[in-house]
Amino acid sequence: MRSLLRLRPSLTPGIKSLPWQWQFTRSQPLSYTAIRHCSCSDKPEAPTIPPTDHRALGTAQELFTSSVYSPGSPLFLPNGTHVVNKLISFLRTQYLQYGFREVLTPTIYKKSLWEISGHWQNYKDDMYEVTGRGASGEAEGEVGEDESYGLKPMNCPGHCLLFKSQNHSYRDMPVRYADFSPLHRNEVSGSLTGLTRVRRFHQDDGHIFSRPQQIKSEITSALGFVDMAMKTFGLGPYRLVLSTRPEKDFIGTLEMWDNAEMQLREALDSTGREWALNEGDGAFYGPKIDIQLQDQAGKYHQLSTIQLDMNLPQRFELEYQVAEGEPDYNPATPGVATPVLIHRAIFGSLERFLALLIEQHGGHWPFWLSPRQAIVLTVNQDDAVVRQAQEAAAKFAGFRALVNDGTAESPRPLSSVDSTFLVDVDTSAQTLGKKIQRAKQMKYNLIFILGSRDLAEGGITVDVTGQMQSKTDKDAQTLQALIKARLGDDALQNPRAVKLSLDEVHPLLVELEKNFV
Repeated sequence: MRSLLRLRPSLTPGIKSLPWQWQFTRSQPLSYTAIRHCSCSDKPEAPTIPPTDHRALGTAQELFTSSVYSPGSPLFLPNGTHVVNKLISFLRTQYLQYGFREVLTPTIYKKSLWEISGHWQNYKDDMYEVTGRGASGEAEGEVGEDESYGLKPMNCPGHCLLFKSQNHSYRDMPVRYADFSPLHRNEVSGSLTGLTRVRRFHQDDGHIFSRPQQIKSEITSALGFVDMAMKTFGLGPYRLVLSTRPEKDFIGTLEMWDNAEMQLREALDSTGREWALNEGDGAFYGPKIDIQLQDQAGKYHQLSTIQLDMNLPQRFELEYQVAEGEPDYNPATPGVATPVLIHRAIFGSLERFLALLIEQHGGHWPFWLSPRQAIVLTVNQDDAVVRQAQEAAAKFAGFRALVNDGTAESPRPLSSVDSTFLVDVDTSAQTLGKKIQRAKQMKYNLIFILGSRDLAEGGITVDVTGQMQSKTDKDAQTLQALIKARLGDDALQNPRAVKLSLDEVHPLLVELEKNFV
């Protein structure tokens, strides 16, 4: 399709992955079915991948690929990057109302930091070690640049450095940081699977530094955030599992553990959902709540985690000012108290979350997430029709200038609040039937058809069958309301196409974009 023109808005980069734990649970890779040819060589074929698997769908929809030069590190194509950035944009918007402030932290830290956190002693084999070249002009006594470095497998030590860099009062608490920077974990090559088991990933990583008496409210808020996200993306069911204090080798007092676990139980009870107890399976530094999501095949995946941590704040000597008479005032350390650290991730690994989304929707994306939102097809190659198709696509995409070869002729500054969409144009010489067939195979949400009659009437025809296949009910409801208003109740029986004026299309796309709310 050499005449296919793609109009794409600018994308906002971002990224992230799985919550930090000392004990990492390794999920089982997806199973394969091996097939052998009956031949004299008896040479086995490569394992087959079911067409509903996220790897097959990811290839078909041009979402991501991989390379032998970086095993376990997905390369996201423009379509996949669009979806990932939509996920990040969604979370960033929610962070404002949940009190989180986004931060940026380094990808690489010196070994001495990982020794403070304890990761070098307990997690070194799963980290990537990097050696610096050395540097001149270092002051005597400073740690040299030739010290070993480690790529970060989690963000919590960096967030502890941020908290420690400023003075905090009990009135400032809780302090909430969010981070999307990439993480690296040296997974065994045999365990690498698509997007569900990778070495480089992104996590919607959040860390909350709170007072002990704030634990329940923060956990309740985090559980509400998780539930809202699951409902928004149509995922589920999911289950909640509370893991409590191990029998031995834990840090902190029994009183601290009992108080923390009580607040977690009360937060879980407040959700109104059933939850399971995993007695004695908590980490040595604090209890946790796991959110396990069930996929289309009925298998549960570890997704979100809410983990209490009484270890890192002590290791990094974190403190905040507290007045005498406050509940967290300790006469042994007058004037200061140690915060409780809460690790939390809503999506967990964005890569794993995307894999579940791909399989959930089966390639039929809701409009607001779709990497192929709309396409304009020309009935013929008449110059006036082709020109109008290009102008219409630019108008639908939210640009105010004609787009040629994928760029606007006279670009204007676009505000972050401007609604822009992915609109392609097919002006090839293929028959309209073949164009429509291909557009449906590529799973465009909306197919606009423009011919000489549409040109004369100043309108355009939109084929809505692709959008009606969306698993998001709100998308179909919005279109049904439009069809009913245009064509009456009878047209709702088997709607295929609706005639619109060119000015009506962009507002319709804006309405569909809002449907995830």
